Order: sequence, then structure tokens, then C-alpha cells
Amino acid sequence: MRVVATAGHVDHGKSTLVRALTGTDPDRLEEEKKRGLTIDLGFAGLDLPSGEKLAFVDVPGHRRFIGNMLAGLGPAPAVMLVVAADQGWQAQSREHLDAIDALGLRHGLLVITRCGLATPERVAEVRETALGHIAATSLEVVDVVETDAVSGRGIDELRCALDDLVAQMPPVDTVSPVRLWVDRSFSVKGTGTVVTGTLAAGTLRLGDELEVGDERAAVRSLQVLGQRHDEVSPVSRVAVALRGLHTDDVPRGTPLLTPGSASWVNVLDVRSESGHEWQDASAEVSVHIGTASVEARVRPFDERHARLTLSDPLPLRLGDRIIVRDASAGRIHCGATVLDLDPAALTRRGAGRERARVLAGHAVAQLEPLVAERGWVRDEWVTAVGARRPEVLREGLPLPGEGLGRVEGLVVHEKQATAWRAAIIEAVTADAADPLSPGLPSGAIETRLGVPRRLLPALVESCGVANPDAGLVIRDGRVVGSRHGSSFGADEAALEQLRERLRANPFDAPEADDLVALGLGNRQLAAAAQRGAILRLKAEPADIVLLPDTPARAMRELARLPQPFTTSEARQALGTTRRVVIPLLEHLDARGWTRRDGNARVVVR
Repeated sequence: MRVVATAGHVDHGKSTLVRALTGTDPDRLEEEKKRGLTIDLGFAGLDLPSGEKLAFVDVPGHRRFIGNMLAGLGPAPAVMLVVAADQGWQAQSREHLDAIDALGLRHGLLVITRCGLATPERVAEVRETALGHIAATSLEVVDVVETDAVSGRGIDELRCALDDLVAQMPPVDTVSPVRLWVDRSFSVKGTGTVVTGTLAAGTLRLGDELEVGDERAAVRSLQVLGQRHDEVSPVSRVAVALRGLHTDDVPRGTPLLTPGSASWVNVLDVRSESGHEWQDASAEVSVHIGTASVEARVRPFDERHARLTLSDPLPLRLGDRIIVRDASAGRIHCGATVLDLDPAALTRRGAGRERARVLAGHAVAQLEPLVAERGWVRDEWVTAVGARRPEVLREGLPLPGEGLGRVEGLVVHEKQATAWRAAIIEAVTADAADPLSPGLPSGAIETRLGVPRRLLPALVESCGVANPDAGLVIRDGRVVGSRHGSSFGADEAALEQLRERLRANPFDAPEADDLVALGLGNRQLAAAAQRGAILRLKAEPADIVLLPDTPARAMRELARLPQPFTTSEARQALGTTRRVVIPLLEHLDARGWTRRDGNARVVVR
């Protein structure tokens, strides 16, 4: 299926033309029928001569209903611009064409209606005037058809022209995530809440789970022009029954989304593609995309680039085309392309001018400049904003000149990786200046440098590529460099005195007062134990300090005892005290060298 929206000035015969083509009156509301004036969106289907199916979205032409017109035109991939021969080009003809141009729509027809009420010369004049206006826009008219719905003149030719229009439209995108902008919601007895919209990309299937605002809802049934389907591909006018939602939950402008496929944002940077310069915009404008409309504040950067701050978040993607309407000026200000979502705040003097320069160099949806500004992004963010990944993306942290790299579900820019490596090496080197430091805690690096936890191991490893002399490793939750543990500084002599004493009497652990007398406190002992210079055994009221080989020495003595042996027998064999022997035996038990059996122990051979 293909979808075509109508456009044109009020009372130029858009609805009458759709009715003549399809046999369906697109005016659904009683008030529309009574007043002969389209107020809201109307819909109708048509089988073309080729067998292709076409759906029309008929929009109101009156300027009071411009919001409804934009909601109908926004999701449509093609347009039928209608101009009445007897009235000619009018104010809303211009505004509707401005909307077409703002959306960047390329595929369309020009239809001259009510030709039976005008002379051939007048018809030709209207035709040339309309084509003159169209020539300055994005619209590439496939054909111009002159019609009169009352007599039936040109209706068959219009059907053929619509066939030609469909044949020239680009291939549909069936694989992208679904983002269906709701234009109607209602309740059907036995079915529940039903919403309609134009499916421009992606594929809908029965049972699919969709994001609907803050909720999730399953697709209960699908219809296209009244026919049930198990699967619907773009571009289609589709009715979707949703399980578990009320009609109030899905007003016009609500998007149905593939979960996780869009980024809800309030702030976006854009580039105007048509219309007026940003400096000419009011401070407050309205932003239209799909069937949604929100208010926004404008911060111009230069003639073409600006930042929009939305009153309510929208699920946008990079490259989206939006319409910016300046209600106070009574006009469509411009069509704009979304270049960045949730960009960094600008606080410095001249930041706006610099931002304009950066945006001017942005290729739409290109990933590298977006990551360069942020340093790193999550895979989920790349998917949600619709950024284009490079054909080849390095697996692992990038080195200088490699652009982007991907590791642990994150995409990192080479500049950020380089800066992190330098900062880590500097921080670890500074920490190693303290001879007693056991290394820099990983958490401190993550907090101080803003390094994502999952990246730290890869960063530390890659520091060896950038600077082999740094010798960085992660040990016991700390980043340790080659200079860590090279000496104990001023405490070296005191520790050597302690070791000499223990070499002479391995099981004569010094009392706490002895350690204080040597100038060895908890910090010095912890550093010595961490480096394997001493062995500390937990005990009350104070830890027991021994040499690292003392457990092996003890095992040799204990193995000579009759098995099993008691704590008292072990104490006598080692020539030490209960203060030392109990923690030592518990240490041997923990290592599996001895096994306790009641009040006795055995050596495990």
C-alpha cells in the first residue's frame, strides 16, 4: 500500500475529489457534513488501475485547523496538492505548500479542481501560477491533472496519474523500528482501544509489544482498510487494537514505538532546510512531527542552526524532519533536520557561534562527531537516536588515529580514550610517590576521572600499549604501577629490624608495644603485608605479625608430633605462646594444611 495526503486551500474541493475517486466520504463528523467544511482528518482507500492499493489522508484547509492539517501531512510520504480553477492560488495554498516544503516531501501531484467553473485560459493561468510556486520547493510534481468532480472530468486520468506517482516512490523500509504516530483513537465493542495512523517504516505483527508513552501494550489485532492482517508492512494506513489501554491513554500525537528504539528528549539542535532564518523566529514556536505538536523555545546559533527546548519530550531520532511554526507571525517558520539530541549545555560566551560551526560540519546521523563531543556513548543510545555506525567499528579501545572503538557495550572516541589513559597514568604515578600506597582504588579512578566501571580493565590494559613503562595492572581492586612497592621509604629500616628479629625467632611475634617502639603502625604493616614482606594474622586484641615463611616452618615441626596433637603440644613444639599459636593454627586450618578434629588437630599429608 501507499499513502497520499491531500493539501490545499479551504473549499478547493479536496474532500469532493477524494469522494469522486474512492466512493468514500472522508468527512466523518456530523458537523463537517452539516457545514460542508472539513475540520478533522478523513481517510479513504482506492484500488488503482495497476492493482496497487492507495490510502488517502484528507486534511482540512481552513487556517483555524492548521494543526490538524500538519498532523495529516506529517506522516505521509506523498501529497496531492489541490488548487481550484475558479479561485486560483490562495493564502492556505501557500501555507500548505510551505508545510510540504518544510517536510521535504518530493513526491506529489498537482490537481486543478472545479475546471467546469473556469475558462480554459483561467485553468491554464492557475496551472502556471501553481507550478511557479511549486518550483521553488522540494516537491517534484509527477503530473498535473485537470478535473471536475461534478462531471467526472479527469477522474480516470487522475487514477492513472496516481499509479504513476506510486511507481516513482522509493522502496519501503520494512526493517527499521516502528514509530507509528496516532491520528485517531476510539473504542470498539469486543475489541477495546483501537488507534489508527500511517505506518511509514518498520513492520507490525500480531502480538508485538509496543511502547506507548510510559506503558507497554501488545498488538491485539491489525486492519488495513477494513481487512484483517497478521502482519502489516509500510507504507500503510493501519488500525491497531491495543490490549490493556484506554482511549484516553493514546490521544492524537502519541507514538507507538518498538521498545528502546527512540530517545525521548526535550533539547535538540537542528538545521533549517527551508523557510526563514532563525534570527527571524519568535522566541516561542510550535514544533510538529508526525501527528504530534509541542511548544518550544528557540535559541538561534546562526542563520541555519538553532537549539530548540521543547515543553514536553518527544521520541526523536537523528535526521528527523520537523516543522517549526511561528504562531505569532501566522506562518510556518521552517522545516528543520534534527542533528543532535540532548546536546551539552552551552554556558561560555561565544558558545553559540562555536556550536553553529560544529553543527555546520555535521553529516546527519554520523556517529563519530556525536561520540567525539560526548567522549563515549552506550550501544543503547546509538540505537535509540538512530546514529549510523561506521561500516567497520574497531572492537576494543581505539588508539590515536583510529576514530572509534567499541568495548563492553560502549562506543568510545580515540580522544577520550587517550585522555583517560594519560590521566590514569598520571594519577597512578602520583599515588606511587607514597611508598606505602597499596595502589590507587579502582573506584577512585572511576569517580575522579569519570571512567565507566566496565571500561577500566580495558583502559588499564591499553595503557601498556600507550606507555609500556607504566606497567599498570589491576590487583585486588586497585590499579598498581611499576613504581608501587619498589621500597618502603623511610620505614624500610624499621621493617628490616622487624624481619631480623623474626628470622632469629620465627614464632616469637612482637607485642603491640614492640611494633610501636619500632615506629610501625597499621599503615606500614598493611603495606608490608600487601607486598608479602610480612604475614599478618587476625587476632584480638592485636594482630599477630610473622614472616611469610613461618607457616611452612610450623608445618615441619608439627609433622614430627604424634598425630593428632593438641594446641598445647603445638605451642610447646613451636616454643611460643597461646597468643601466637592459636591464630597460627587457625591459619593452617584455613589453608587446608591441618584439620581440626574436636580438641585436636592432624597434619593433612
